[in-house]
Order: sequence, then structure tokens, then C-alpha cells
Amino acid sequence: MILVTGGAGFIGANFVIDWLACNAEPVLNVDKLTYAGNYTTLHELQGDARHTFAHVDIVDRESLDTLFRRYQPRAVVHFAAESHVDRSIDQPHEFIETNVVGTATLLDAARAYWGTLPLPQQSAFRFLHVSTDEVYGSLEPDDHPFSEMTPYAPNSPYAASKASSDHLVRAYHHTYGLPTLTTNCSNNYGPYQFPEKLIPLMIQRALHGQPMPVYGDGRNVRDWLYAGDHCDAIRTVLAKGRPGETYNIGGRNEHTNVDVVNRICSLLDEVRPRRNGSYRDQIAYVADRKGHDRRYAIDASKIERELDWKPSQTFDSGLARTVQWYVDNEAWTDAIHSGAYRRAFLSNELTGT
Repeated sequence: MILVTGGAGFIGANFVIDWLACNAEPVLNVDKLTYAGNYTTLHELQGDARHTFAHVDIVDRESLDTLFRRYQPRAVVHFAAESHVDRSIDQPHEFIETNVVGTATLLDAARAYWGTLPLPQQSAFRFLHVSTDEVYGSLEPDDHPFSEMTPYAPNSPYAASKASSDHLVRAYHHTYGLPTLTTNCSNNYGPYQFPEKLIPLMIQRALHGQPMPVYGDGRNVRDWLYAGDHCDAIRTVLAKGRPGETYNIGGRNEHTNVDVVNRICSLLDEVRPRRNGSYRDQIAYVADRKGHDRRYAIDASKIERELDWKPSQTFDSGLARTVQWYVDNEAWTDAIHSGAYRRAFLSNELTGT
């Protein structure tokens, strides 16, 4: 069994669903179910004996110890994190609590459990920490993309909290010998992403006839990675990565924000045409957010070279899949807007399903 934290969030849920679709090994899914944790995303796993859900906060050491003793996982894949930059600007302490204190608590619980294992199982155990390219700061237009050797220079409370967690993971490997792996990924997109993030937000606002807000001049650049490709990369790192190493995961798809929004509009014009004009008519430029990094880009040559991994989706193919998914699954996002998704887990608990 593997233990996955944050497995009801965007990337974590995609990972759990993909893992069980191609792997017989069971998953212990640990999630606090904050506003961004959506239990309904996991509906297709109901009744699957390979999937066990634990409603646990990673800052709760006693509950973590109980889970490790009971389920004895061979690996931890740690997704759980507060991740929205705008929220981190307004509420930085929540990010410190989850991303720093939570990671430290999980590391300590994992180390205590790992120390009880026989030597062969200790050697095989892995703690894989999923992080972000935002820990590296911002790039100028002609700068080389971030590599694993790029110095950390986080510019938002979110990025600083993730940088702190990365350093803790590194320290637990070098101090205690815990077999850790760290991945730093570029901007993810795909199904089940909470609609506060750029791509799902733009799709939903477009479909509801609302303004599509673009920060500043819209020329901020991001490297886009399809969530399914990210999950495949994490499986590869878990299986073949060297303990103590960091692997950057990117899609090699650099685009400005306004280019992404225009592409979304073009796709929606095809699959859900407006009665009059194009969805581009709804684009509205708004004041830039505080500390908005200009460019992120990932040099993924290490994982490509050492672990033979490359993304399978181009940005065009991945974005087309993503737009179509949100068009076909409006009930999923409607449940978020109405708040019904927050009641789904309680309802399942009460009915015993």
C-alpha cells in the first residue's frame, strides 16, 4: 500500500484515480477536505476495496501515527498543501500551518514509522514530496529555465512555505537518512482543478457570460503541464528516482497568460459557440496582483535523461481535453459554486457509503 496525502485535491485526486486505473496496489488517501478538497471527485472509487479514505489533517501527529501503524505503507506521496497564491497573500499563516508545520509533522511521523521497519523494508521505503517551480522565484525573458541547481528565491507566502517544506524534506534525508524524493513541477492544468485557478476559472466565467479577468498586461509566462503527465512523472520518480534527489517536472510549454486565455476562447468558440461574437469579447484586463512573478519555466532534462520520462500531451492536446472536460462536467463545478461538494463527505459518512 502507498499513503497519499491531499488525495481529494486537484493533482492528488488525479494521481489516485490514475494509480488505481493502472495499478493493483491499494491507496490510503489522507485528506483534511479543506475548501479545495473535493470528495465527489473520488466518486468512481466508491466500493473499490483498494481505496481507503481517511479524513485526517496532516498536522495531527496522533492520527498519522495510528494510520502508519495500521496500514504500514511502503511509500508516502505527499501532495497536501495550500496552493493558491492570491489566498496566501491574504492568509499567509494558513499556508505556513499546512505547508510547513504539516510537512514537518508528516516527516516526523514517517521517520518514526520507517525506523521500526526491518532493514530491507527501510531500504525500499520512499517519501515523495510534491513541490512547485515557484520556489525558484521569477525569470527574465531570456533566462535559462529553472534547473534543480537554481537557487531558491520565493516571492510569495505560498512559494516561501513550499520552499520551507522542500528544505525540511532535504534535511530529513541528510540528517536521518529517510529515503526522500522531491519533485518541483510547473503549472498544472486538467480535470478536477478547483475553479479559482486560471484555466478552469476562465472556462467557467466564459460559459456563464461573465468577464474573464486577466492580471496586468497578461504577458506573464508559465510552463504548462497536463495533470495526467504530472501523475505519470510522479509514478516514474517513485519507482526509479534516487533517494535524496530532486527532479524538476515540466511540460516544455511556455505561454503567456493572455495567450492561454485566447486559446481557451478559441476552443470554446468551437465546442460551445456563443450566440453573438466570440468569447474573446469577455476578456477584461484588471490590476495586477501583488508580487506577480513574470516568468516560470522548467528545465526537465534531468528527469528526461536519468528516468527516461517525457510528457505525452502537447499544450494544444491537453488544453483541448481540459476544456472539453469542463464543458461536459458542469455539474462538478456547479456543486463547487453552490457549496454542495462540501457536504458530500458528511453525507457518505452518515449513509455508510
